[in-house]
Amino acid sequence: MNTLENPQVAAVLQRLHAEAAGDSGRWAQRRADQTAGRLPSEEGLVRMGELYLAVSPAEGRLLYLLARAARARRMVEFGASYGVSTLYLAAAAQDNGGELITTEAHPDKCVALRANLADAGLGQHVKLLEGDALKTLADLPGPIDLLLLDGWKSLYLPLLTLLKPRLTEGALVLADNVDHEAAQDYVAHLQAPGSGFLSHTVGDLAISVCLGG
Repeated sequence: MNTLENPQVAAVLQRLHAEAAGDSGRWAQRRADQTAGRLPSEEGLVRMGELYLAVSPAEGRLLYLLARAARARRMVEFGASYGVSTLYLAAAAQDNGGELITTEAHPDKCVALRANLADAGLGQHVKLLEGDALKTLADLPGPIDLLLLDGWKSLYLPLLTLLKPRLTEGALVLADNVDHEAAQDYVAHLQAPGSGFLSHTVGDLAISVCLGG
């Protein structure tokens, strides 16, 4: 079974990828507005509500493939945005007979995400936690078979530290955009002896396996 081939799911993903393609133009306009003083610095750097910040179709299919190969039944996502990566993992959750817990801090994106999941028919496999992930995931029980880190890079290491005790042995931890300066403490931690992870980076995606113990 491959839920990505479901016409309902494929149509929503096609629409979202098309909408996300406009991010480059939205970035340019935002920078211009900031430079001209038409946008407060904090608003421009923190909220970014109009930006999709989405994975590409190839990256999304890789997420689905890894989740299926790992037979991950309980997955956690940090940073859903409008739900592109969420839909790929939700499709894997359906096919694996599991669930996805996803997080998003931006209220408008949460509204859009719920609608996109409903349009794709995958809402029953996803639990959305709205707000600061360090708070919404603080009491999340284990086990966790797969963790995707794709939100604010400076939170990658704090969230890994928070959730590591709940990761199963062999759990996959996927971190996108690890070439970002703010993710370098996360990368250094994974590469340090005794980290408890075996890691490899493909492009800007760090793929790690929890060794347990």
